[in-house]
Amino acid sequence: MLMDMNTIEITFDSAGIALAGILHLPEGYGDGPWPAVVVGHPGTGVKEQAAGLYARMLAERGLVALAFDAAYQGESGGLPRGLEDPAHRVEDLKAAVSYLTTRAEVDASRIGALGICASGGYVLPAAASDHRIRAVATVSAVDIARQFRFGADGTQDPAVFQSMLDAAAQARTAMARGEDPGVLTLFPETVDQARELGGEHGAEGFEYYRTPRGEHPRSAPFLDWTSVDRMAMFDAFGPIPLIGDRPLLMIVGTRAITSWMSVEAYQRAVGPKELSWIEGASHVDLYDKQPYVGAAVEKLVSHFGQ
Repeated sequence: MLMDMNTIEITFDSAGIALAGILHLPEGYGDGPWPAVVVGHPGTGVKEQAAGLYARMLAERGLVALAFDAAYQGESGGLPRGLEDPAHRVEDLKAAVSYLTTRAEVDASRIGALGICASGGYVLPAAASDHRIRAVATVSAVDIARQFRFGADGTQDPAVFQSMLDAAAQARTAMARGEDPGVLTLFPETVDQARELGGEHGAEGFEYYRTPRGEHPRSAPFLDWTSVDRMAMFDAFGPIPLIGDRPLLMIVGTRAITSWMSVEAYQRAVGPKELSWIEGASHVDLYDKQPYVGAAVEKLVSHFGQ
């Protein structure tokens, strides 16, 4: 469905699940084909939030950009709702690349992938295993498995994740018995509670997802419990050397407590790579705040343009 002259609502298949996306096209897109970028959203986010903002800004600068909702989330299909399945999230990115290869506006030999937050982890194994992705970039990259196991700052007591695995196991048993397993609630009731639980990083997440700053009705405030044990088996950084000589750009804020993950991923890359620091930005600042997003987009346009 054509939303306006440069924005199209689309759907495509990802391992049998219909995904909903928004295709952002440059001005004069009929003069293509153009280079293109798949844009993955943060965990529990949707295409209308950070991913959509970056996609629109990239399209304004001459790239076709596809933002989409992951399987089990947003307007995309899949049950149970709120499932964060790392393996399927990687598959979603590759399915988005496949869709772009079918578009007349796109130069199929010039497709890149951008991941924000959790998708910053997912684009790494996606690129490692799909040679159609010619360049890779991340913003506030997080390996969601590492974040759940070690905490956003890497200092979480291991007992916390063990207790979550206990709860996930109990949820699977409850489902087998036909009982309601409940969900893993991600946000407390107030920003003060979020700050008490997760410091300023927790408060910023609350302010983005649960206030008018960035909230969206389809952005789920919970995860299905089986997400937890799926994350336990995932490692976004292990396949990084397979990216080889394809260029990697990792953008991170100097105030981001998650920056240790971008540093670790960067250190594992064996080809052309750049770790770009945005002065003064936190992890969540890079979702939507200026001038941080503008600075990130200029780096991304240069990276994918080359």
